[in-house]
Amino acid sequence: MSSTARSLLTAVFATVAVLCTAIPAHAAPTDKPAVLSSFTQTSVSSYNSWNAARQNQGAWSAYGFDWSTDYCSASPDNPLGFDFKLSCYRHDFGYRNHKAIGTFAANKSRVDSAFYSDLKRKCATYSSVVRPACTSLAWTYYQAVSVFGSVAAVTSADIDRAAKIKAAALAAA
Repeated sequence: MSSTARSLLTAVFATVAVLCTAIPAHAAPTDKPAVLSSFTQTSVSSYNSWNAARQNQGAWSAYGFDWSTDYCSASPDNPLGFDFKLSCYRHDFGYRNHKAIGTFAANKSRVDSAFYSDLKRKCATYSSVVRPACTSLAWTYYQAVSVFGSVAAVTSADIDRAAKIKAAALAAA
């Protein structure tokens, strides 16, 4: 083999070696904290961005986000027929992913506030007759995560109280 061919081959192997070791295949993009933050804000645009990403998780696979959820934990996902499932899902997403990158303490309050904003927006989709019961439950779910870190702290008495509000509102309508 000529010295020119040997030099060229050495250069090719060196380049391949550098490329293979310079960027590990499992490294998340450097903007992961910023993207995570953008997905866990209180605004409807943040919710919509997160939901679009949730529906197309493959496009975000390089970020290594944890998309797992237990929805509203031990509390009902649909208390009294109010669908809190996606609000709980985004809340789980915020908790799990901020914990994974070590930014949970600095972001817990905002993630909890985003959860409450999501719940209130969901309640706004229900009729004005039953909306007070929904917002009462939204406040209860928010307080559970804010104080205890989990909606599992919601008790059956909390749901019964909202059920009475809903029943009274429906009876009066």
